[in-house]
Amino acid sequence: MNEFIFGINAILPVFLVMVLGYILMRVGFFNAAFNEVCNKYAFNVALPALLFKNMYETNLNGAENMDFIIFCALSITISFIVIWVASAIIIKDKSITGCFVQGACRGNVAILGVAFIQSMYGTVAEAALMVAVVVPIINVYSVILLCSYDTATVASHKGDAVKKAVINICKNPLILGILAGLILNASNIKLPTIAYKTVEMIGNTATPMSLLVLGACFSFGATKTKLTPSLIASFIKLFLMPAIIVPVAVFLGFRDSALATLLIMAGTPTAISSFIMAKNMNGDAALASGIVTITTLISAFSLTLWIFVLRTLKLI
Repeated sequence: MNEFIFGINAILPVFLVMVLGYILMRVGFFNAAFNEVCNKYAFNVALPALLFKNMYETNLNGAENMDFIIFCALSITISFIVIWVASAIIIKDKSITGCFVQGACRGNVAILGVAFIQSMYGTVAEAALMVAVVVPIINVYSVILLCSYDTATVASHKGDAVKKAVINICKNPLILGILAGLILNASNIKLPTIAYKTVEMIGNTATPMSLLVLGACFSFGATKTKLTPSLIASFIKLFLMPAIIVPVAVFLGFRDSALATLLIMAGTPTAISSFIMAKNMNGDAALASGIVTITTLISAFSLTLWIFVLRTLKLI
């Protein structure tokens, strides 16, 4: 019951902010031009600042736990590749493939995931380590994926497509924020208090700004047209990935907070940044929006179910 209450407390505010964005757009308080500016700000400034701060603060001294690190990296990589290959074969409409795969693989580990683990165990050591491993990997994969299905990129010469993908990866603001944070962390460079607090304040605007933009841009009509792929991607993200990754983790001997962290890695709702990235990289924003909304709504119940099962089996 406590886990269910926590899930509601963690998820419902997300929806309320999205609903606020939707209402403000419908009553004319927001408009398309404002949404476009906020979208660019979130993608180019706020989200990179948030990711920079997360990487800067992560305790990299836990890197001796190589089994955990390797499992995080391999499980996300294999999941991404398998879902991409299967989707490329099954999905006929290639214009939605990029956002479908990203939505089915990319969890909100940096915000909801860490909060959930902290609520359960009072510490985020393994969660922070997981974020440091998963966030850079999934961002790089997402850029490659979305570039592959960018109509402008696909229409160009094959060599130009590869070149554009590499350039977009190198200049992607999210990846640059992660790399900058990791570099400062690894080199033990301490930011001045003024600089740190400035980055922190900017990063703190990322989630509410992204949610407001997501709500404001939400279209029930557009989502209905993408309802089937949104539901399938949501099922993969919340049920299929945990159903495969968690048993393998149990077989390999992961228990308690480590296993709970791996569950969160596999079963958190799709990251809000996937919508921002899709919108900025010529992806299907309606599909991305639908997947984020559906996974966020259902995750309060799906995560509660997974935790109930693992606790009943005395694994966490």
